[in-house]
Amino acid sequence: MTVHLVLEEDRQRIDADRPFGERDRTVLLWCTKELTVKKKRSLRVNIEFDHATLVRWSPDGKAFIIHKAVANAIEVYKISKKSDGTLASATKALEFPKRHTEEVVGMDIASTGKYIITCSKANDLVIWDLKGQILASIEFYLGFIYRARVSPCGRFVGASGFTPDVNIFEVLFTKTGDFQVNKAFDLAGHSSGILDFDFSADSSYMTTVSKDGTFRLYDTKIEFAKGEDPHLLLTGTWESAATAKVALSPNTEVLAIAHGSSLSFYSTIDGLLDNTIEDIFMGPITCLAFDALGEYVLVAGDKHIKVFHNITGYRVAIESAKRKLAQKQTSATKERLEKLIVDNMKFLDEMGEPFSQ
Repeated sequence: MTVHLVLEEDRQRIDADRPFGERDRTVLLWCTKELTVKKKRSLRVNIEFDHATLVRWSPDGKAFIIHKAVANAIEVYKISKKSDGTLASATKALEFPKRHTEEVVGMDIASTGKYIITCSKANDLVIWDLKGQILASIEFYLGFIYRARVSPCGRFVGASGFTPDVNIFEVLFTKTGDFQVNKAFDLAGHSSGILDFDFSADSSYMTTVSKDGTFRLYDTKIEFAKGEDPHLLLTGTWESAATAKVALSPNTEVLAIAHGSSLSFYSTIDGLLDNTIEDIFMGPITCLAFDALGEYVLVAGDKHIKVFHNITGYRVAIESAKRKLAQKQTSATKERLEKLIVDNMKFLDEMGEPFSQ
C-alpha cells in the first residue's frame, strides 16, 4: 500500500510578525515510498488568498482537509491518482461554513470516516459530518483550550486547556442512525493546565503533559458508564516549557515530549528520561507522531519534517523483556524474549547506541 505524507504550512506559528504576503500559501503532498530517493517528487496544492494551519488525511487517503488561517474555515480537497498509484492532482471539493470566531487549535477526522472535529481556543468543539453539516457542539469549561483530539478508534473526542483536567466524550452512531455525544470520563490529578494529551493506538491508555512539570499515564480500559474512573499508572517529571506536544508509542512503552525545539524520550516502565535531542529546528516543533509500528518518530518544524529512530523504544524493550524473563514463563515465551533482547542489542550496537542509559 502506498502511504502519502502531507507537509503543512506552519510558518505563521513561528514567524507571526511577518506580513501575510510572505507566507507560503501551499500544501505539499509526498509519497513516502519516494522519501529515500535522491530526487523527491511532491504535489503542490495552492491555497487561494490564505494559508493552512492544520491538515489531515481522510482514512481512505482519497481526500484531505485543511484549516485556513485567515478565513478560519475548513476546506476539503479530493485526490486523484495516476495508474501507478502516485498523486496526480488535488481539487477543492467543499468548504465548510465558518463556525469558530477564535483560532482553531484542533482538527481531526475519525478513523471510521464518519465525522470531523474542529475546536477553537474559546471552549467550543464542533462535530461535523463529511458534508459540512454540524452534528453536535460541545461546550467545555477549560478556561481556554490548548488541544483537542479524536481517539484512534474514533469512539472518543477530548480536549485539554487551562484547567488541570482532560474532558473525554463518547461519540455514538446507533443502528437506527441516531447520533449521540455523552460525557465519558475526565483525566484528573494535575495541579495546572494540561498542554497536550494523547491516546494509545488501541485507545486503552492515555497520557498527559502539564504545566505543573509532570506527565501522567492512565489506564482508560474502564467501565465509565458505571462511574469507574481512569487508573493512574505512572507519573514523571519533564523539562517544563510554555508549550509542549506529547506522543505515546503504539506499545505504550515510550513517551515522547516536544518542548520548544527539543525532543525528550521517557520510559513508561519507570518514568525516567532516556534521551533528549536538542535544537532540532530553529523554531519550535509544530507536530509530533510515532509511526504505526513505533520504530520511528516524526517531527515537523521550520517547514521541514525530520524522522528519527525510536532508540529509546529498543532500550525499553530490552528492559521490559528482562523483567518478564525474571518471572515464570513458558519455554516458547522465554525463547521469544531472549531473541528480542539479542535482536534489539544488535540494532543498538549497529547504531552506536548503549543498551541502557
